[in-house]
Amino acid sequence: MPATNQTSRATVASIPEAELPQFRSQLLDWFHHNKRDLTWRRTRDPYRIWISEIMLQQTRVAAVTPYYRKFCTRFPTMRRLAQSRSESVLRAWTGLGYYSRARNLHLAARTIVSRHAGKFPRDMAQALALPGIGAYTAAAVLSIAYNQPHAVLDGNVARVLARLGAVRGDLRRPENWRGLQKIAGRLLAPEAPGDWNQAMMELGATVCTPRAPRCAECSVSPWCRAHSLGIADRVPAARRKPRTISMTLAAAVLLDPRGRTLMVLQDGSAPRDSNPGANGALFSRLWQFPAVACPSRRVARNSHELSRHLESTFGLCGVLLKPLGTSRHAVTFHDIRLLPFVARVERLPEVAGARTPKLRELDRLPISSATRKIAVAAIASLC
Repeated sequence: MPATNQTSRATVASIPEAELPQFRSQLLDWFHHNKRDLTWRRTRDPYRIWISEIMLQQTRVAAVTPYYRKFCTRFPTMRRLAQSRSESVLRAWTGLGYYSRARNLHLAARTIVSRHAGKFPRDMAQALALPGIGAYTAAAVLSIAYNQPHAVLDGNVARVLARLGAVRGDLRRPENWRGLQKIAGRLLAPEAPGDWNQAMMELGATVCTPRAPRCAECSVSPWCRAHSLGIADRVPAARRKPRTISMTLAAAVLLDPRGRTLMVLQDGSAPRDSNPGANGALFSRLWQFPAVACPSRRVARNSHELSRHLESTFGLCGVLLKPLGTSRHAVTFHDIRLLPFVARVERLPEVAGARTPKLRELDRLPISSATRKIAVAAIASLC
């Protein structure tokens, strides 16, 4: 049996050196018999492992799986991804969210082709120099694809380590995170770093969960300090989330006699005190309908604000706006009330860099889920 640590400040490092082989063996054996059958676990191709790791950032496995399959079909190789247009990459990512991941993925693929002969670099420093690659992603790809001894540390792994050592406090504090990284490196199974990293993440995702951890099913519970103290459900401490910002976004679906609409592309680079609905930040900097953020929930007031925006930005005067049903949309601690309006116009305004697709053919452009909700409401109103 594992030795019991009686020190007042227990850490994972209290697992005796002599028991580390047994500890590793227990977890790896559990992983081999209980791991989920995930598509990206059937390959050692660094390109596909990298794609999966980027997609899995801040996104559930169930949501990622169909996108991963379609993305790898559309861009089967590093060179195919690098040679594709950015708009094609964003369109393939549409609906997955956090679109900076797709933009960085595309930039990194081009860098890998131009500087590393199309192969994901084996060197840690070179991997970290790629756009969108941090310590976790680099360690995951290098260990799983190349069997290199780099320990990963993400939220799931940090929670497992915190419970093993009954580590309290905010794990994301820099000094705590650095300490956990050292511990993760010490526990790493040197003969199977890729499987070990996946085992730690799998344990955190399926057994050592944030709420109601299933300690009775845990293969390494004999070494878990939090379990022995009966505090596994209270460790680590819950993180304080930023305050949710509520807002209303009024959007104009302009339609000409041919059923075409105006789509604009904003870069979201407006000053912080400017109108957040006028730039593209809340539409993921993808193609969007002209929109404006409104302080009021009143439809009449929002219609007035949107009319002013259309006049000042696009030179449209006296446009009759027909309100559609509202919908809710949540993104990065914003609780957004979407209020779309339809407006019939004889001619769409000429705007540099804009697109004028048919409303029913918006899928040809990369658009956010918020824009898609607005489009669905507009199409339904025309039926």
